[in-house]
Amino acid sequence: MRAARLIKLVLLLQARPSMTGPELAQELEVSERTVARDVLSLSEAGVPVYADRGRAGGYRLIGGYRTRLTGLGRSEAEALFLSGVPSALREMGLADAASAARLKVSAALLPELRDAATGAAQRFHLDAPAWYQEPRTPALLPAVAGAVWDDRRITARYLRKDTEVERQLEPYGLVLKAGVWYLAARAQGDFRVYRVDRFTAVEVPDGGEDGGEEGVQGPTGGGGRFLRDEAFDLPAFWAERAAQFARSLLREEVVVRLSAHGVRRLPHVTERAAAEEAIDAARSGDGPDAQGRLTVRLAVESAEVAYAQLLGLGPEGEVLHPPALRERFAAAARRTAALYA
Repeated sequence: MRAARLIKLVLLLQARPSMTGPELAQELEVSERTVARDVLSLSEAGVPVYADRGRAGGYRLIGGYRTRLTGLGRSEAEALFLSGVPSALREMGLADAASAARLKVSAALLPELRDAATGAAQRFHLDAPAWYQEPRTPALLPAVAGAVWDDRRITARYLRKDTEVERQLEPYGLVLKAGVWYLAARAQGDFRVYRVDRFTAVEVPDGGEDGGEEGVQGPTGGGGRFLRDEAFDLPAFWAERAAQFARSLLREEVVVRLSAHGVRRLPHVTERAAAEEAIDAARSGDGPDAQGRLTVRLAVESAEVAYAQLLGLGPEGEVLHPPALRERFAAAARRTAALYA
């Protein structure tokens, strides 16, 4: 375990100019004192690790030192071949590059690990699209992906409702959610999300290999390129926006009285976070009644959506409000009872 940690410490310092003790401790999941002891052990073993003292200090490798301790173990090699979604790479136009990378990694592996790629592929398969949907690759996805890789601005035309609009975008990242591609981009100083399949045209300036069209200089970079905000975190940004989007859909509220089984079922038939929030609020409020039933105030997208979802509770849930929705459930219950009379 310690040997693996020492190797990881060297690789971390090899990948970055300098790291502080707290940063290394967080990456290695150990204490700063353990980091200091590990650095001392590395120095005694001949690894040129240098410690800068002071407030801005940290640890770094001297003289461009490079370790050769980069061999992969079996679990590491299998995890590498599992990374990514093959269909997503294909849609972004990166299938050939990914295939070449896998071949190069395979060639560099020890002979006893050459079956790692086949072993992983035959045990795990990542299928991104949702059920009952025919996956459709946006025609402009490769162009957008290329701009994302190259940090290059794009001029995009896209459909917003029934209107086509044009925007100058700084494309930061792509997200594949349930078979739909989304672009996280900065526009007019704000980060926003765009569905790639709504793009009707994408223009990417050709700045040549040096990234600059002669005489063209943008506000944040030359030749159509932009300088990325290093503080931008794509997974965190997407998680926040996805949560905001889910909350924005829940514009109405219904009151439902649930049996104990209905309480357990509610998160499975409605939006899970909203259901769990409603149940927690009800339990911390009045709690269950004498019959063990819990009355919850549930945020829903609309009465129509609530009707379709809450039907799944059957007799385990009773809609109390709004009156129109309650009457609709009562009518459905009468028709159902007539079928089984």
